[in-house]
Amino acid sequence: MTAVLVLGAGKIGVSVAEMLAETGDYQVTLGDLDVDAVMARGHGDIRRHVLDVTDSGALTAALGDVDVVISALPFFLNPAVAEAAKAASVHYFDLTEDVRIARRVAALAEGAATVFVPQCGLAPGFISIVANHLVAGFEEARDVRLRVGALPQFPDNILKYNLTWSTEGLINEYCNPCEAIHDGERRELLPLEGLEHFSMDGVDYESFSTSGGVGTLCDTLEGRVRNLTYKTVRYPGHRDMVRMLVGDLKLCEHRGIFKELIERCIPVTRQDVVLIQVSVTGLREGLLTQETYAKKIYGDPEVGGRSAIQKTTAAGVCALVDLHRSGKLPAKGFIRQEDADFAAFIANRFGSVYA
Repeated sequence: MTAVLVLGAGKIGVSVAEMLAETGDYQVTLGDLDVDAVMARGHGDIRRHVLDVTDSGALTAALGDVDVVISALPFFLNPAVAEAAKAASVHYFDLTEDVRIARRVAALAEGAATVFVPQCGLAPGFISIVANHLVAGFEEARDVRLRVGALPQFPDNILKYNLTWSTEGLINEYCNPCEAIHDGERRELLPLEGLEHFSMDGVDYESFSTSGGVGTLCDTLEGRVRNLTYKTVRYPGHRDMVRMLVGDLKLCEHRGIFKELIERCIPVTRQDVVLIQVSVTGLREGLLTQETYAKKIYGDPEVGGRSAIQKTTAAGVCALVDLHRSGKLPAKGFIRQEDADFAAFIANRFGSVYA
C-alpha cells in the first residue's frame, strides 16, 4: 500500500484524499494547519494530521512515513514542501498554477531520487496532455488553441460568475503575464487581452488570455507549432467587468484587497460546469485539417456531491499519482504534464472522468 500525505484540507485537497482512500490502494493522511477543517472534512479511511508546513521540523517529521506528498496548498507554500520532499526522498505532486513556483519545483528536481510533478489538475494539467496528444497526430501542427473555463450553471450577478476555485489562483490568472507562441516565437501576453466569442451546445461564451493554464506546453512545443494560445472561458461581459477592477481600480496592485473583495462578495457554488475545448490545426496527409477535443463536465447533482472543478482537478492529480505508482511515468526527476500518455490517462480509474 502506498502511503500518501495530502496537504490542504480545502475542497480540492479533501476530494483528492477521499478519491485515493476509496481505492484501498493508498494509505492517506490529510494534513492542514486548521484543526477544525482537518478533523471535520473528508469521509472514509483517512488519517488526520494537524500540521504547519512553515515549521520545517514538523514537515520533515510528517514526510518521514510517506511515499508521496500532494500539495493542495496555496501556491506560495509549495517551495517549502518541495524542498522537504527532496530531502526526505518523497515523490512530490502539486496543483500550482503559478509559473514561477512551477519553475522552482522543476529546478529542485535536478539530481532528485524521486519525481517532481507540479501543475497537476485541469489547467494546467490535463489540458496539456490532450493538446500534446492531438499535436502528435499531425505531420505539421500549426495552431494550438486551448480554451478552459469553470463556470456556474446558474449565474445571477453582473460578473456572471461564482467562486469555484482558489481565490489566489484566480487573481494570478487575471493579473500575471501569459505565455504563448506567436509566429513561431515565445511571447508573454497581457492578461485579459485577445477577447474572443464562440458558442458550444447553443450557449454563448467569451474567452481571453489568462496566466498559468498552459503549464510547460510552450517549452515542449516551441519549434514544433506556429501558434499556441491559452484562454479562460467565461460568459459574455465578464472580461470587461474584470478589466474595470484590475485596470481602473488597480486591484492587481492591491491583491489582498482584491482577494477580500472577491471572497466577501462573490458566492461559492457547487453547481458548476467545466468546459474544455482544445483545437489543433495543421497538415495531415497533405490536407489542412483541424481536430478538436471538446467536453463539458458537470458537478454531482446530489447535495454533498463534488463540484465539476473538484472532480476534474482531483482526478488530474490522482491519475498521475496512480500512473506513477503503476510504472507508467518516469521513476524520478521532473515530469511535465504532457509527458503522460493520453490513452493511459483516459483509461486510468481517475482519469476516466475526462473520457
